Amino acid sequence: MRAVIQKVSEASVTINNSQVAAIKTGLLILLGIEASDDHTDSEWLAKKIANLRIFEDQNDVMNHSLLAIDGEVIVVSQFTLLASTKKGNRPSYIKAARPEIAIPLYENFIKQMENVINKPVQTGEFGADMKVGLINDGPVTILIDTKNKD
Repeated sequence: MRAVIQKVSEASVTINNSQVAAIKTGLLILLGIEASDDHTDSEWLAKKIANLRIFEDQNDVMNHSLLAIDGEVIVVSQFTLLASTKKGNRPSYIKAARPEIAIPLYENFIKQMENVINKPVQTGEFGADMKVGLINDGPVTILIDTKNKD
């Protein structure tokens, strides 16, 4: 799994001119799922993200996690995170999981996040044309790939 984590002061997802998700302080997580991913990737990634110390403490030092600040989360599926641009100018998405594999893993990741942070996670809609709005706080944007846990 590949995730782009953005610390936000607000974020939202709109589908067909209707807002389906909105949060204030927390994380917007863009999630790409590879065909080789499984439930252990979901579990590891959810714990890692929830415990990232990227929120400021009273001294403006990034010492607090999402858990510590009781922040909110939006998860948006994004197969384009698995794009390969090695050859030519047209990205290849061959590594991205097909929906029959990706949807259960996407749903499992959301459940794992909810379990770790002990609150509901808002989402976009898998496969939909979504408009994602955010105010990136910092800016802080982090890429995590479960295939590269070093």
